[in-house]
Amino acid sequence: MEYHNPVLLKETVDGLNIEPDGIYVDVTFGGGGHSKEILKRLGEKGKLFAFDQDLDALENTIDDSRFTLINENFRYIKRFLRFYGVKQVDGILADFGVSSHQFDVAERGFSTRFEANLDMRMNQQNALSAFQVVNNYDEEQLKQVFLQYGELRAAPAMARLIIESRAIEPIVTSEQLKKVLNKFLPPRHENKVLAQIYQAIRIEVNQEIEALKEFLLQTPEILKVEGRLSFISYHSLEDRLVKRFMRNGLFEGEPMRDMYGNFDVPLKKVGGLIVPSKAEINTNSRARSAKLRIAEKI
Repeated sequence: MEYHNPVLLKETVDGLNIEPDGIYVDVTFGGGGHSKEILKRLGEKGKLFAFDQDLDALENTIDDSRFTLINENFRYIKRFLRFYGVKQVDGILADFGVSSHQFDVAERGFSTRFEANLDMRMNQQNALSAFQVVNNYDEEQLKQVFLQYGELRAAPAMARLIIESRAIEPIVTSEQLKKVLNKFLPPRHENKVLAQIYQAIRIEVNQEIEALKEFLLQTPEILKVEGRLSFISYHSLEDRLVKRFMRNGLFEGEPMRDMYGNFDVPLKKVGGLIVPSKAEINTNSRARSAKLRIAEKI
């Protein structure tokens, strides 16, 4: 089984505008597809650092003196690059979301296709799992998770039903959760709604939005002038944050103006939104919702 089929491989790496002797970071290493492509374009003096919090990803490490894999969440990018004596880099690549491997390994609990214990941890050493969210969060917390991260209109009723059901017995498996929420899964749209429910719980378990915000805020300081960001997002919550940050350097509101009345922003957009071709979607269904945005440090 392939660990992960990289999405928009050429376009994402092209977006970095690679300098052969530059320093680059792939913050979502996974199966190493994007990293291998970056290394092909680097010279002998080039350097690539990669991050992945999933222990399984360590099995894919690349035997190359120019390459260093860091088994940590990308929210700590600045801290760990400093540890290696690196203050600024020429480009950062990210392919957010869940890897094909995580979806395909049933016991990880990421996929709606398999019966599995409620887990969904990208870092298997984290204490918080899907089981804890479903069985320990109060009604208001559950409602907010489903509303904010799943954009589910039935969030209040879903939260109430989970509270009532777990009072009788704990909800341990994906199949139990599906049965509890069955009335919210219309036959024609069952997979879509189930995917939204799973997405909401997964984002909460892995603190994906908080981690993304922390990471994005560090990037202007880490990038050299004319350094590039090349980021793939898969759902509107991520993409909205990336788009706003690349445009304004902020997640909300308008940036400050300089003495000439121009907006004082750290980045400028490079090109427009890039989405996969029909041919790529046909060979890799995971690419269907991918959106690539590229920005450059001013």
